[in-house]
Amino acid sequence: MAPKGKKYLNAIAQVEDQPLDPQEALAKVKSLASARFNETVEVVVRLGVDPRHADQQVRGAVVLPNGLGRQVRVLAFAQGDKAREAEEAGADLVGAEEFIAKIEGGWLEFDVAIATPDMMGKVGKLGRILGPRGLMPNPKTGTVSFEIGKAIRESKAGKVEYRTDKAGNIHAPIGKVSFEAPALLENLRSLISALIKAKPAAAKGQYIRRISVSSTMGPGIPVNIQKAVTFQE
Repeated sequence: MAPKGKKYLNAIAQVEDQPLDPQEALAKVKSLASARFNETVEVVVRLGVDPRHADQQVRGAVVLPNGLGRQVRVLAFAQGDKAREAEEAGADLVGAEEFIAKIEGGWLEFDVAIATPDMMGKVGKLGRILGPRGLMPNPKTGTVSFEIGKAIRESKAGKVEYRTDKAGNIHAPIGKVSFEAPALLENLRSLISALIKAKPAAAKGQYIRRISVSSTMGPGIPVNIQKAVTFQE
């Protein structure tokens, strides 16, 4: 394991075990960010689910009101009128077989893939490549839709997909450290609201068990769950 740098050790020394109100936690993240680039602000939410059971998996997407602060490269699998709709909506790449062949050859220079349902017969064979990377179009996240223009605009505006990992955690970005604190707070609230709405009926006991926020190179800051869930300030 690589040794921790002085900046990180100095930052972690300023973190207390006591959970902070959401706005205080985000302010702390911003103050501790010391990298020379505009770090991403990330959230980790521990859920009271067992993702080994299909009826307890949590997966979906939410459009953050203040975006992510970065350009999103969208690949649209579409043909005919839907291809023109995708281009008009701002897709960076639009096509079909030519991009399927490129992906099979190892090309992955895009952030989001969106497809119309009629294209999934061809796109489906890319599952073994795109699935593990979280890039496979999926109806549950709105990336398989005949409303391809709307799906592209949402992705460009800051749509975030979330999915429980093997330990029942959700990892998601909510913006950049350069964002004003109120914008980060609003994005955090939108994500937490989406997770609450996505609670599986089979989940028992406390659903949201832990929340922490951090910058790309910074330590995790624990967030007061009750304040985050009820949006108290």
